[in-house]
Amino acid sequence: MKTLTVALGERSYPIFIGQHLIHQPELFSPYLSGTQALVVTNTTVAPLYLEQLQQTLSAAKANLNVQVVILPDGEQYKTLTVLNEIFDVAIENHFDRQCTFIALGGGVIGDMTGYAAASYQRGVNFIQVPTTLLSQVDSSVGGKTGVNHPKGKNMIGAFHQPEAVIIDTETLNTLPDRELSAGLAEVIKYGLIVDKPFFEWLEQNLPGLLERNPLILAEAIERSCQDKATIVAQDEKEAGLRALFNLGHTFGHAIEAGMGYGIWLHGEGVSAGTMQAVDLSRRLGDLTVEDQQRIAAIFTAANLPVLPPTDLSVEQFLAFMAGDKKVQAGKIRLVLLKAIGQAYVTGDYPAEMLEATLREYR
Repeated sequence: MKTLTVALGERSYPIFIGQHLIHQPELFSPYLSGTQALVVTNTTVAPLYLEQLQQTLSAAKANLNVQVVILPDGEQYKTLTVLNEIFDVAIENHFDRQCTFIALGGGVIGDMTGYAAASYQRGVNFIQVPTTLLSQVDSSVGGKTGVNHPKGKNMIGAFHQPEAVIIDTETLNTLPDRELSAGLAEVIKYGLIVDKPFFEWLEQNLPGLLERNPLILAEAIERSCQDKATIVAQDEKEAGLRALFNLGHTFGHAIEAGMGYGIWLHGEGVSAGTMQAVDLSRRLGDLTVEDQQRIAAIFTAANLPVLPPTDLSVEQFLAFMAGDKKVQAGKIRLVLLKAIGQAYVTGDYPAEMLEATLREYR
C-alpha cells in the first residue's frame, strides 16, 4: 500500500492506494466520527462492493449505525433533485453533526456525497472510496464537490475536503473498458500540464494500463495523485495554480452539457476538449504540429476521441463556454500549453483564433 498526504494544515488528509483496501477496517476506523455512517453508492457499484464495505465498517467501529443510499447511475442524475435523496435518509435517521458520509463509487457519487456532506447541518465529515480510474486520480482528491445545472456542469457546489481517500485498485477489475479509457484522459492531463516525464512514461506504458496491469495502474494512480496533491496544497480553492487542472475542461464541459449529460463521458469530453486547447495553443505559436500529433496519438491509443461532436455549432460551443465557472469579467479563460508539461491559464488570446479552432478542429 502507498500513502500520500494532501498537506492542508489542520485539514490535511491521507490518500491510501493499494489492493483489497475495502476489506481493511483499520483504514476506516480513524476517520469514522460519531456513531452514524451514511454510505452513498449507485445501482452499478452497490451489487459489487456495498456488502463488503458494510462488513468492513461494522468491524471498524462497534455499534456503528450504517445507513445506505443507492442512487441511479449516470451523470444525468447529478442534480439537486437526486441530491435530496441523500438528505432524506440522513434526516429520517436522525443523523447528527458527528456522522460520516462515505462515497462509494465514481466521480458523480463522490461529487454528490461531498456536496451533501458540505451542506448537511452546515458540514459533516466524509470519506472518499472511489471505484473508477477517473475518480481515483482526479475527482476524489482536492475537495471539489457539487452537482450540475442544465446550463452548466458543476455550477452548484462547494469546497469540502474529505477525511481520507481510500483507493482500492481491485475495483478497477470490474470497470468497463470505456470507463477505464475515460479515466486515462485525466491521467494524461497531469503529464501535459506539469509533468513531462510522466507523459513520456505514459507513452511507454499505455498498453499495460489498458491491459490493467496492477503494478502499472498503481504507479499511474500514485503519480497522478501526487501531482494533484502537490498543487492542491498550494492552491486549495483554485485561486491560481490549481486552475491548470482544467486543461480541456471548458471545451469538454461544453460538449457534455451540449450533448446532454451522460451521452459523452467526462473523460471523453476532456480528451476532445484538450485537443481543441492544443489546437489553439498551436495557432498561438506555442506548440508545433508534431506536438499536436504526438498528443493526439496518446489519446487515440487510449481509445479516446480527439475530435468534438459535429452536432454542436460554433455558436453553441461559445454559448456553453461563456457560462463556464472559469469565465472572469466576461472573458473565457482557458488552460493552454506552452509546451508538453508546461500549462498556463489565460483569457488573453484573439477571439478569431478560438473561433477558428472551434470551426476547423472537428
